[in-house]
Amino acid sequence: MPELPEVEALRLFLDDHLVGKEIDRVLPLAISVLKTYDPPLTALHGGTVTDVRRHGKFLDIGVGPLHLVTHLARAGWLRWNDAFPAAPPRPGKGPLALRTVLTGGDGFDLTEAGTTKRLAVHLVHDPAEVPGIARLGPDPLGPEFDRDAFASLLDGERRQIKGALRDQSLIAGIGNAYSDEILHVARMSPFKLTANLTDDEITRLHDATRSTLEEAVARSGGVEAGRLKAEKKSAMRVHGRTGLPCPVCGDTIREVSFSDSSLQYCPTCQTGGKPLADRRLSRLLK
Repeated sequence: MPELPEVEALRLFLDDHLVGKEIDRVLPLAISVLKTYDPPLTALHGGTVTDVRRHGKFLDIGVGPLHLVTHLARAGWLRWNDAFPAAPPRPGKGPLALRTVLTGGDGFDLTEAGTTKRLAVHLVHDPAEVPGIARLGPDPLGPEFDRDAFASLLDGERRQIKGALRDQSLIAGIGNAYSDEILHVARMSPFKLTANLTDDEITRLHDATRSTLEEAVARSGGVEAGRLKAEKKSAMRVHGRTGLPCPVCGDTIREVSFSDSSLQYCPTCQTGGKPLADRRLSRLLK
């Protein structure tokens, strides 16, 4: 799933390629993609893109008073095209979900792989009209996200830190992959309870959150949209690297599987050398 660094890189890419340009047409190609119907997508036709913003994992393309808001979900992506075929695409065929064509002939496609369709597009007057944006917590790269603000967010929370980092209503933009990376940098078990964090651990976790995301954004900056996924994967320390050596200590990276996802961690760096049980076993390995 694209997370804050990739969505921020897409924002920068679209800011360079879209702002100041006129939209010729927007074509929804999958029934499930469009979540709003008033105003219609045709209201964008002839409009000029004024800005591109990011809200957590949401992309927000401003066109006059309207906002074309996209959440790429788990399997969605944005693909830039310098030119499109003359024949219009057939709705419901392949991964194409929505096509936006500029008057210059270039533009972008939104695609979604797989059969589970969660990619979402909203056309609204105010981004806060999108339920997912309305409930977002603070942006971890925002100037207000200092150590004390982070501590305040965790105050009163009683759950595993992995889940807290992924909760979009608590902190916006962090998903499964970067929560794994943050916890590895912070040298912390994903199952550690937020209520048990010491002051030093809160500081360490805050610093790891900022540095991990800032470094990922810096790596992604200037990378073409089509190469962002590969860039993300190649830079991971533990996420998606089950069975490989930890880049810090050399221990074997382990995995915990859930019904629809998994996490990766280093036992030496994060759990005092003890492997965590697969959640399907519901206990620690002896």
